[in-house]
Amino acid sequence: MADAVPQKGYDEKESDGTRSEVEEIDPVDPNNPGVLTFEEDTAGGMGRHLGVFSCTMLIVGRIIGTGIFSTPSSILSSVESVGASLMLWVLGFLLSLSGLFIWLEYGTMFPRSGGEKVYLEAVWKKPRFLATVIFASNAILLGFTASGCIVFANNILVSAGHAADRWVVRGIALGVIFFVTVLHGLTPRIGILLMNTLSVFKIIILVFIVITGWVVLSGKTRVQNPHANFHNAFAGSSHSSNDYATATFKVLNAYAGWSNINYVLNEVKNPIRTLKIAGPLGLSICAVLYLGANVAYFAAATQDEIKHSGVTVASLFFGNVFGTEAKKALSAIVALSALGNVITVTYAASRVNQELAKEGIPLPFGNKFWASNWPTGKSPLPGLIVHLIPSVIVIIAPPPAVAYPFILDVEGYPAQIINLFIVIGLFWLRYKKPDLVRPFKVWYPFAVFFLAAAVFLIIAPFLRPANKVGDTPPLPYYLYCLVGIGVMLTGVVYWAVWRILLPKFFGYTLVPRKQVLEDGTVVNVFSRKKND
Repeated sequence: MADAVPQKGYDEKESDGTRSEVEEIDPVDPNNPGVLTFEEDTAGGMGRHLGVFSCTMLIVGRIIGTGIFSTPSSILSSVESVGASLMLWVLGFLLSLSGLFIWLEYGTMFPRSGGEKVYLEAVWKKPRFLATVIFASNAILLGFTASGCIVFANNILVSAGHAADRWVVRGIALGVIFFVTVLHGLTPRIGILLMNTLSVFKIIILVFIVITGWVVLSGKTRVQNPHANFHNAFAGSSHSSNDYATATFKVLNAYAGWSNINYVLNEVKNPIRTLKIAGPLGLSICAVLYLGANVAYFAAATQDEIKHSGVTVASLFFGNVFGTEAKKALSAIVALSALGNVITVTYAASRVNQELAKEGIPLPFGNKFWASNWPTGKSPLPGLIVHLIPSVIVIIAPPPAVAYPFILDVEGYPAQIINLFIVIGLFWLRYKKPDLVRPFKVWYPFAVFFLAAAVFLIIAPFLRPANKVGDTPPLPYYLYCLVGIGVMLTGVVYWAVWRILLPKFFGYTLVPRKQVLEDGTVVNVFSRKKND
């Protein structure tokens, strides 16, 4: 009975005012991903209030942020040619589209918040809670938005004509993450309105950059020889698998967000229909704009200029085309785009954190608080705080010049391991449970392509790069892989201590039961039953 799940009927009052289920039955519903039923998992909060437009903007706002304005320089530095860079942006779209189709199949089978958490639980049920805890370690420890805050701070300082002093950048970045936490935690509807507004604004920005790029290519601007980078576009391309793997992580990070709706499905109107429309639409909008923006960058600047532009490549573009004053104005616009990205990422991440706490993952001060929608009853401020803490740590950590690209790499590596297990799980579910209702089915070649890419992206970073140092010297080129694996192993250790070592040492059994919080949220909690 260690994993017994209580029967419905909330009769017993707790000292904190919540109600708990008191009967225990055999826990395992073979078609239910986690402990909570669909009705229990979707209870509480703001209800279903996100339509097709908001969900499309949720994807656009998540994808378009720091990546397209910041990482083209590091991608070019890795692969050493314009042609290879553009090829990776196309590859990134195809990989993202394949992943999106896989997540559509999962999301329409299990239309509840949590994304990868739910899909891992649906497949990897044993040992109990191991997949959940491993995912939690990745989501909490690496689920920060520090990079977006840093890009905002850098661009605001450029637009104001101030030097980007390290502690000034950090101070502004900290202000951003605290502002967004309070915004979503205390005024959730205003947060969603601002999120949608900035997403539309970002589309307008990129459309303007793309059109400006066309004008540059026409030869009617101050840029000399705008076609230079497109002659022999693949000349000098790197031949190192490591270089391409590392660059692909950055491209995929720039496309990251195509699964954003899956994290908040409890709040989506008609979730299956909305997911099937908004997912492909949002990703396609971003892919077209991304490719157009890259062409514009390469038309307006030399390869050396782009490689040395750091995190302000979009500012370089406008400086070359329109002059210094336009460069400052563009930096302010990019800062707003980065702010929109932080707002969107934080919104979704807090819901994932809440789902982890609802499942019963042990957290300091008990998981009931972290699962709640305190204090408004509508938005999970505790889940936002879980997201805030690692973001603050990363912002005040090592120097941005080294930390920023390293953070991108570390974020990307464990995600590929998780993706590998999810796509393998898709094949397993197709084989073992062919009768599950699947409102959407991914075409097998897409799933195989995604699987092959995940395997490559897990292995290739350990191969020595052409320059023998990678893109984050003086750190070893393979360090980010080890750090990413270490984060996931932390989850294994945490699970083993929680589920095996402590119960065995102190002689107790973990007994789960469900409670309904004051805001209507249902949460799984564990009590310790002394062994006879």
